[in-house]
Amino acid sequence: MNFSLILLIVIVAIVGYFIAIYNKFVSLKAGIDAAWSDIDVQLKKRLNLIPALVDTIKGYKDYEASTLQKIVEARNMALNAKDIEQKAKANSALSSALGSLFALSENYPELKANQNFIQLQNELSSIEEAIANARRYYNAIVRDYNAKLESFPDILVAKKFNFKPRDYFELEEDEKSAAKSMPKIDFN
Repeated sequence: MNFSLILLIVIVAIVGYFIAIYNKFVSLKAGIDAAWSDIDVQLKKRLNLIPALVDTIKGYKDYEASTLQKIVEARNMALNAKDIEQKAKANSALSSALGSLFALSENYPELKANQNFIQLQNELSSIEEAIANARRYYNAIVRDYNAKLESFPDILVAKKFNFKPRDYFELEEDEKSAAKSMPKIDFN
């Protein structure tokens, strides 16, 4: 009697442990989906500001048509991206094009002084910061989830219930190196 009771308690404990592992996977997966939703909202906000920015710049006769064309192409690529990898690549291209545009705006004092342009630039800067924060949070949850997928005994539950690794939302290599490089400051 005692042995069967002990055996029953051990079996219930093991089953309970595996249920807890399964629930943690479900929780992490829901967290990843919610974090991705936050990123997606910010990306859509940024994409919705682009037409207003392009229209503002088109009002100036000396604007850089090739730069605007790159922005429009990058925006269209971002709108049509289906998976995380495509969205990451498209949004890196868009960030690069926007960076070029804002660098070029230095050559146009009237544009730089335009209140609408300044407001759009500030909104885009705020959105870029929100995207970076959301990306860090998303990648942290994906890291935890992917690590759990490879841990024992969690891997047994993951394989049994077909939990798959998730992709990170990463910057492109040229954007990473640009973000890491320090600006040169010359006081002469």
